[in-house]
Amino acid sequence: MGWRDNANALLTGLTIKQREGLRQVLIDVHHASVWSWSLPVLLRDRCWMRLDRIQLSQLRCYLPPEGREESPELVHYRMLIADGVEPLVAQQVCWQHFGMDDCQRSLRDYWQSCMVEHHGWTACRYRQLVIAYRERIERGDVVVPMLVLARRGSNEQHRLHWICFTPSLNDVSTTVAI
Repeated sequence: MGWRDNANALLTGLTIKQREGLRQVLIDVHHASVWSWSLPVLLRDRCWMRLDRIQLSQLRCYLPPEGREESPELVHYRMLIADGVEPLVAQQVCWQHFGMDDCQRSLRDYWQSCMVEHHGWTACRYRQLVIAYRERIERGDVVVPMLVLARRGSNEQHRLHWICFTPSLNDVSTTVAI
């Protein structure tokens, strides 16, 4: 099964009411025609057969991206190590710069986050979605991102699909983000 088959299966798995809602979302985006944090994002929970519409500005709260690796303390420590600084010296420099408590909190948060499954939803992927959405809207595309949520307890990653209208606004299609 290729990615086109998966994309078609994504849409065929929707109920009639969800398809009508999807169509309305795309019409709303078409009428908005300008970039805004209030543009919609779709979240699909296959286990509960739900398709939720939220605003882009709510995405970080609804599905918090995992960004512990990007804490300033850890980034600075890694830069020092990459520059050839001994690990103990790098740690002491970070303690002086950020404070021992903040460095320890950052490291503790990092290790705790490693024990929780984030299904690949990182701060980097979140930023990529926002940037791509803005570029597409500013280009005049009528698109809506749909995150297909991974099943709980699985090793799956949340998958990003871009739902598009054809120029006639009669056909809905989807592409899979890599």
